[in-house]
Amino acid sequence: MALDQTSKGKGPQKGVWKSGKGRGRHHPKGRQLDDHAWEEVRALLGDRPRRRDLLIEHLHLIQDEYGHLSAAHLRALAEEMRLSMAEVYEVASFYAHFDVVKEGETPPPAMTIRVCDSLSCELAGAQELKAALEEGTDPSQVRVVRAPCMGRCDTAPVLELGHNHIDHATPQKVDAAIAADDTHAHVPDYETLAAYAAEGGYETLKGLREGGDWEEVQERVLASGLRGLGGAGFPSGKKWGFVRGNPGPRYLAVNGDEGEPGTFKDRYYLERVPHLFLEGMLIAAWAVEAERVYLYMRDEYPAVLEILRREIAALEEAGIVSPGFIDLRRGAGAYICGEESAMIESIEGKRGLPRHRPPYVAQVGIFGQPTLVHNVETLHWVARVCREGPEVLSGTEKNGRKGLRSYSVSGRVANPGVHLLPAGSTIMDIIEAAGGMAEGHSFKAYQPGGPSSGLLPASMNDIPLDFDTLQPHGSFIGSAAVVVLSDRDSAKAAALNMLRFFEDESCGQCTPCRVGCEKAVKLMEQDHWDQTLLEELSEAMVYASICGLGQAAPNPIRLVMKHFPDEI
Repeated sequence: MALDQTSKGKGPQKGVWKSGKGRGRHHPKGRQLDDHAWEEVRALLGDRPRRRDLLIEHLHLIQDEYGHLSAAHLRALAEEMRLSMAEVYEVASFYAHFDVVKEGETPPPAMTIRVCDSLSCELAGAQELKAALEEGTDPSQVRVVRAPCMGRCDTAPVLELGHNHIDHATPQKVDAAIAADDTHAHVPDYETLAAYAAEGGYETLKGLREGGDWEEVQERVLASGLRGLGGAGFPSGKKWGFVRGNPGPRYLAVNGDEGEPGTFKDRYYLERVPHLFLEGMLIAAWAVEAERVYLYMRDEYPAVLEILRREIAALEEAGIVSPGFIDLRRGAGAYICGEESAMIESIEGKRGLPRHRPPYVAQVGIFGQPTLVHNVETLHWVARVCREGPEVLSGTEKNGRKGLRSYSVSGRVANPGVHLLPAGSTIMDIIEAAGGMAEGHSFKAYQPGGPSSGLLPASMNDIPLDFDTLQPHGSFIGSAAVVVLSDRDSAKAAALNMLRFFEDESCGQCTPCRVGCEKAVKLMEQDHWDQTLLEELSEAMVYASICGLGQAAPNPIRLVMKHFPDEI
C-alpha cells in the first residue's frame, strides 16, 4: 500500500512510521566530544606522534598547561589518539600526579603544596609543617596535600611548591616563595658535556663502538662484582648475555624511578655528574645492540629531568647519539613503577601494574621485545669500570666484602647525605661518616635499606650492610637507604609510617597486597598489636603477592614485633 494512500476522504496515513522526534536520542551514548577542548588538545600535541605508548606524556602536557585533567580534555585526547575513553581514564586516574576532574567538579587551586611525609621527613616534623600550612593558607587558592618520598631525605622536612623543592621547609620559606612566584625547578650546577668530554669522557664508548668486544666488556663488569643497585642485586654483567641471546629488536630501559623512601643516591649523582651515567647507559646499549633507550625518570625530580633534556640534546648535536635514540619518559607519581615490569607497562603508556613472570623482561619486555633493565647508579658504575678497570670496585675490601656502596643516610645524624663507603661497612661506620648522631640523640634503631627492609635495633651494629648479609636477620640492603632513629623515636610509629606508605602505593592488582596493607595499617593503629593476626596476615602477603611490594611490606611489622616487643 502506498504511503500517501488516503482512506475515506481523510489525509495521508503514516501508519507505523514516526518522525524520529520525541523520545529518540539527540546524540550517542557516552561523553560527547567538545570541539573547543579538542582544538586545545590538538594545539598542545602539535606534531607529536599520537602513538599509544605516548599517552602518559600527552597527559602531562594537559596537566602542566591547565593544572588538571578535565573530562572534556580526556574525551578529546581519547578522540585524538583513537583510544577508548576507558583506556585514557584508567591511566589518568592511576597516577598520583594527574588531577582528574569530572563534569560538575571544582578544579584544584592553581597552587599545590606537596608535603613529604615519609619517615625522614616525619622525624623532622612534617605533620606539624603540614598543619601549619593548612592553617596559614586559603584552601581556595592553595592546596596542601601529603606526598610520598621526594628523594630529598637529607634536607628534611621537604615540600614541593609547584615544581620548586623547598629544603628544610618552614611556613616562612613557603610564604617567601609564594610571594616571589618561585614555583619552578632550580637546576643546580653540574658537569656539562663539554666539561666531561674535556676530561676524556665518551672516549671509552667511542673505542668500543669502533672495535670493542662486548663479551670482554661483560667479563670486566662481572670481575668488578657490580650488582644491580636498584635493590635486586643481580650480577649486572649476566643480564647482558641473557638479553643478547634473544633475537631483536632489543631495547634498554633505564629505571630512574627512585621511589623507595630514604633513597636519593641517583638524584645525587645525576645532579652532579650526569654524563658518567649517560656514557654507562650508552655502553650497555651498545653491548646488547639496543635499537633504542627508554630512560624512565620519576616526576618528583624536575631538575634532573631538565638536566637530562639539555644533555641528551647536546649528545644529539655532538653526533654521539642519533636523534630519538634516547627516549626520555617522565613518570607520574607511582612508586610501583620502580618494579621493572611495572615500569615497562608505564613506558608503554599503561597503568603501572607488575607483570606475572615468566616470561622475564630479558625475553619479553618493552613492546614484547627483549629488554635490558638497569638502575641509574648501576650504569654510573658501568662507565667507571670500563674507564678505570674492575679494581675501581673490586679493589676495596672490608669485613670480607668487596666493593663500594652509595649509602643514602638520613634521620638522626649530624650530616645526612650520600656517603660512598666500602660495601662491608656497618651501621656504626655509616653513622661515623655522617658526623655521628645529631646533638642530643642516642642511637636506637635503623632502617638499612628503605621501608622494605624494616627496622633493626642498635644492638645489631656489627653487620656489614651489603648484599646477602642481612637476609639471615629478616632484612636486606635494598637500595642502601639508611634512616637512623634515636631514643626520642618510636619504632612502632616508624613501622606504621612505612605500612601507610605501602598502603598508598599498592597498585591494587593483587588482593594479598591491596587488602593486606590496608588491614595491617588498621591493626597497627591499635594501642596493642594483635601479633598472632599480624603474623598470619604477613605470611599471606609474603607468599601470595605478585611483586616485591607486597612480599616485603610485612618486614617492618615482623621486625618490630621481634626486636621492640615492649612498644606494642
